[in-house]
Amino acid sequence: MNQKKYYPTAVALYITYFILGIAVTIMGQYKQSFAAMWGANQLADGSFDVSKVMAIIAAVGLGRLIAFPFAGPFSDKYGRRLSALVGVVFFAIFFIGITFTHSTVLAYILMICSGMANSFLDTSITPSCMEIFKENGAIANLFTKFAISMAQFLLPFLITFVAARDMSFRTLYFLAAGIIIVDGIFLAILPFPPKEEAPKAADGTVEKRKMKLTPSAILLVCIGFTASTTFMLFMNCNQELGKLYGMTNPSMIQSFYSAGIICAVLLTAALMKKGLKPIRVLVIYPCVAFCALLLMYFVQIPQICMIGGFLIGYFAAGGVLQLATSTANEMFPRDKGKITAVVMIASSIANYAVLNVASLLSKVGGVQGPRYILLFNAVVTAIGIVFAIILNLRFEKDAQ
Repeated sequence: MNQKKYYPTAVALYITYFILGIAVTIMGQYKQSFAAMWGANQLADGSFDVSKVMAIIAAVGLGRLIAFPFAGPFSDKYGRRLSALVGVVFFAIFFIGITFTHSTVLAYILMICSGMANSFLDTSITPSCMEIFKENGAIANLFTKFAISMAQFLLPFLITFVAARDMSFRTLYFLAAGIIIVDGIFLAILPFPPKEEAPKAADGTVEKRKMKLTPSAILLVCIGFTASTTFMLFMNCNQELGKLYGMTNPSMIQSFYSAGIICAVLLTAALMKKGLKPIRVLVIYPCVAFCALLLMYFVQIPQICMIGGFLIGYFAAGGVLQLATSTANEMFPRDKGKITAVVMIASSIANYAVLNVASLLSKVGGVQGPRYILLFNAVVTAIGIVFAIILNLRFEKDAQ
């Protein structure tokens, strides 16, 4: 089968992840604007209390958690195309709706829509990329992170461009809505690879079996939680840390963070081509991320935020979650949508739960709240390292 005819489809799928990169980052960049719009209390320094905004951002995880149990089976049964289109519709609703609402309740619902969009795209794109690029499925899935990181790298520059021209912050939301709608039209007409058929018995009937999670698969699910926690907490709380440490332009942390991701994806892909196993990355990268979090906790200078941003981008957000997901997909070739959903459910729980914890730490910690969040993040990352070590010790046994 000629896989090249599916390459335009792959490009369109990667574009949805570019928009996903904007969706998961832009709210964190405009916390003050939304806090003002939603009637938050003003602090002594003239800024607004963003704890309410952080709690609303956490609803993305709830949306993912709601949708994933349905999105995985939906993708496996009805196809990757429909799953992707459902995600596109939810994203269009989010980007357009969030810019107009002054109700925190409606904002919460719209953030849930964003999370649901993420779910349906995940259960479409990860299996699709592994089906299009069969020989390099893990690397293809790794490049979904590249698409996300390119958006996150460009976003601060787009924000600066919009602000310099006195344009409303809503401008970027409308732009993202336009791109995702146009991309959805292409996804509706471009070809998708056929899904793998289940083997048939001698009488011609389809063999029925249930997906059984091995200990290694369970560990990969747990890593989905811890890996997501490491980069989600940093991504949503780095602005406040930069301000605490005296940065005049904390939005630059995001650019260093995204640059780290881009470097990680390219170098990790090259190393995997040379034989580096994904499960080894699941140990090495979180270990460095753990050290980076402690470094930022103890060294309280502006420069450490940019250094830490690059290190967290590289070693936490640079594909650890994607490699855990692709490894799980290889373990369950006939249930790619379902196993993707299971790993991402853990990621969704992380998104919802730990951002709510971060909101609480931000409130009770006061000025030092960002450092409390760093310490909490380091603890969860350390737990993930333990999971990854156990996975490496028993993976070969479970793969047999």
